[in-house]
Amino acid sequence: MEWILLVLAAAVLVFGIGVVLWNRRRSAGQVGAPAATPLPARPAPAVRPAPDVEAEPEPAAEAPDLEAEPEPAAPAAPAAERPTFRSRMSKARSALAGAFLGIRGRRGITDETWDDLEEALLRADVGVRVTDELLGGLKARVKAKEITEPDALLDALQAEMTSRLAGADRTLHFQPGEPDSPNVWLFVGVNGVGKTTTIGKVAHRQRGEGRSVLLAAGDTFRAAAAEQLTTWAERSGAELVRGSEGGDPSAVIFDGIERASARGIDLVLGDTAGRLHTKTNLMDELRKVRRVAAKGKGRVTEVLLVIDATTGQNGLTQAREFGAATTVDGEGGVTGVVLTKLDGSAKGGIVFAIETELGLPVKLVGLGETIEDLVVFDPADFVDALFATD
Repeated sequence: MEWILLVLAAAVLVFGIGVVLWNRRRSAGQVGAPAATPLPARPAPAVRPAPDVEAEPEPAAEAPDLEAEPEPAAPAAPAAERPTFRSRMSKARSALAGAFLGIRGRRGITDETWDDLEEALLRADVGVRVTDELLGGLKARVKAKEITEPDALLDALQAEMTSRLAGADRTLHFQPGEPDSPNVWLFVGVNGVGKTTTIGKVAHRQRGEGRSVLLAAGDTFRAAAAEQLTTWAERSGAELVRGSEGGDPSAVIFDGIERASARGIDLVLGDTAGRLHTKTNLMDELRKVRRVAAKGKGRVTEVLLVIDATTGQNGLTQAREFGAATTVDGEGGVTGVVLTKLDGSAKGGIVFAIETELGLPVKLVGLGETIEDLVVFDPADFVDALFATD
């Protein structure tokens, strides 16, 4: 009997130990039971976090912050550099720079100094007459010991050149009058000097001064002239009168003046066909344009000769011929010169020949191709640009 009890006690003990070990293995994940098939993951529900009382609440993305400062506007693009004689006349300056540098490098004023100055002025197209007059006066001052140093000589030359251009009337004449009597400015010159472009730029300037402007497309021979002037009229806000291709230029100018008179427009800018000054029949036609312009209700207050600065002394001949063709009954003629392409010319000295030999003031000069590059001629700035060393 005792034997049976011992056996049962041993069995109970073994079973208890087994149960304890099995529980430990189960809790440690070591039971070899098959793993359960995982269920598909579900998105976690959005949980609004508890507000952090110490942090600033962020506004909703779609809700504008009405109290916030508006975003500053992007800075405007810098204005285009306005043209200056110094910045645009490097070619004309180069015609003189070498000679001036050599003169400054010498200890005194010698015969070689005068030779260098003469060559430089002629190369810049100042002209023989003006060059002789400039150097003649300086030689007298050197002889009188008034000027003894090369630097003083060049300073005196600069002052003399500026003085020769001073005092001219460079005003674009506009005479206020009755509303039905517009001012008329005619533009004349040979082929390819830039008359039509010049008219467009002048229209832009005059519109900027508050005047109403009408463009009369009197160049009826060049196929693209009227289209080009139409573009300039749109840019400047001016009105336009044009005729048929190959039509009578005088009729177009007359119609332009009549329309300006009827509408109370202040200023008519009349384009004319480019023509060689040696062509007698074309110059006769220009005389007709000038006579017709004077007969209408308008008043011709400017006849501007447009000259390409790169043509040099040939511009003098043009000025004489066009002056004669635009003179009516001994009156009128060319009243001023517009010198184009001065920025691309080494012959800027033509200004002195035009003003000294012909007595015509240079009123406007072209220093580039943009609409702002037609500027009023300033003698002091012009001569300063020729002598500048920077």
